[in-house]
Order: sequence, then structure tokens, then C-alpha cells
Amino acid sequence: MTSAPFPPAPSAQRRYAVVLNPHAGRGLASREWPRLEGELQARRFDFELISAGSGDDALARVQALPADVAVLAVGGDGTVGALLPALIGNGARPLAIVPLGSGNDYAGMLGLKAGQFGEALDRLSYTPRRVDALEATVTEGAGAGVPRLLLNGLGMGFDAQVAATMLRAPARLTGFGRYLWGALAALRDLQLTDLTLSVDGQTVYSGPSCLAAVMNGTRYGGGFLISPQSDAHDGKLNALASGPVTRPQLLGLMGRVLRGTHLGQPRVYHATGQAVTIRWAAPTHLHLDGDLSGEVREIQVRVLAGAVTLLNG
Repeated sequence: MTSAPFPPAPSAQRRYAVVLNPHAGRGLASREWPRLEGELQARRFDFELISAGSGDDALARVQALPADVAVLAVGGDGTVGALLPALIGNGARPLAIVPLGSGNDYAGMLGLKAGQFGEALDRLSYTPRRVDALEATVTEGAGAGVPRLLLNGLGMGFDAQVAATMLRAPARLTGFGRYLWGALAALRDLQLTDLTLSVDGQTVYSGPSCLAAVMNGTRYGGGFLISPQSDAHDGKLNALASGPVTRPQLLGLMGRVLRGTHLGQPRVYHATGQAVTIRWAAPTHLHLDGDLSGEVREIQVRVLAGAVTLLNG
């Protein structure tokens, strides 16, 4: 049921490209589009729909639009991440987020919930804010040499293994439940590999580890507060790694991560800065904004301060 028509707010007078990933949330975005369309029409938004099944297709179609068209991204973190090359740089178009993916972690940090279209669109009356982004470059391993832009963050080791395991999760599970299923399953295959985590040229930790993360947002995996101190407006990234842990210790650590109380605990190493290098002694699984990206041995990440104009943050 759509809202009753009302005079458009100044934000509704923008031109928008509504970028819909029909596969987001395992088809939820496509099924929910008629309801979102009704909300947009009730608010008299000037918009056109771009329904694209791949990030590359969506990006190409957005880049071909006139410069004054803003982006309304409908989907999860991966949908937003795929569009970032069109949202960063001179003359970049502004972004608004309508979460409808599986994790929606960056939107969740903003207090936006999947399916609450009215809230997401009402926030377009807010004053636009500049938020940070990340640029990640694999220097050894899959995809080496090609910079990737991220809005939320990346995970390596156990967390990326969880993302891979989630592909086998029962179809009825979504969001946090799907992540938790993958995490418990991945515990069986827990391995420690030597890692060196450096922030702004200083070694934060070197030794056996099972996971590392570099974050602009606070959470991943549908609600795990992996980086509770992150602030997407402070011009800094947050990096962390585990030390050596057993399966029971990692399970306890996961419980703390869920509540965001793990920083400062033994076997948790954390720092903030502008640039990070993570090097593993063996190829290790990587995910970028929740999307699996193969196995790598070394990655470098830098913060892009205030790189994105967010309309409903």
C-alpha cells in the first residue's frame, strides 16, 4: 500500500536513476519493486528504472546518464559497491540507498532497514553528507593490480570463508541467520596462517591469525559489529586482525563481535589510519563488500576521505 500523494520535497525535484539489482536478496528486490515504485510515484519523484543483473551492466548504464542524474541504489552492499566508480571523482553524482539485499550492512549502520521504503525516501530531505570510501588493491593473488572501490569494507580469512560457505546455506535463511549458519559451518575448517597487518607503515600485528578486516562501516555479515568504532565521516579506516585462537575461542570471539565488545580483548589487534597493508604467508580468501574475490596473499587499502555524497545518510 503506497502513501497518499503529497507535494514534492526539494529532494524529489532531483532526477534519479533507480538502479535495481533484481537478484538482490535472492530476488526480493525484484518482487518488491512494485511497492517501491508506488512510493516513488506518490512522492512525485522524477526517476527512471535501471534493472541490471550484473554490476558491470549497471555501472555502464549509470555512467552513460546525464551528469545531473542522482543514483538511488536498490539492493545490498554489493549493489552499491558496483556503482562507486560513477559516484567518486570530479563531478560525481550523489547516492541514495534503499536496502533490499541479503546483508545491507552499510545501510544498517545508517539505521535503514530492508523494505522500509518510506523511511529511506523521507530521508532524502536531509542535507547531503560527504562520506568516506575505500580503495583496495590486491598486490599478490587473484585480481592483482586492479583497484576496487568499497563503501563498507573487506574481510579476509575466516570471514571470507564464511561468505563462501553461505552459498550452501538453506534457502529459507536470510541476512544474519544465513551468516550465522555459514560461520558455524566454517568453524569446522578453521586454519591459522601467519599474517602481518600494517597501518600507516607501522606493524600492528604479525603472527598466526584466522581473520582480518578493513572497514569504513561498522558491521558486516548481516549485523556483526566487527568495527564498532568506525565513523564513515572521519577520513580514517579501521583495521583489525585476530591472533592465534582455538575453535572455542573463536566462537566466543564471534559472540563478542555480534555485540561489538571484542576490541581490547586478548588476541584482537586493532588500529585506525589512512592506509593498510595485509600480507598472509599463504593464499587466503577475500571478500570485498561481501562479494567473494578469490584468494590473495597481499592487499593494500587506503581511505578516500569524503569521496561520496550520500543523500539519505
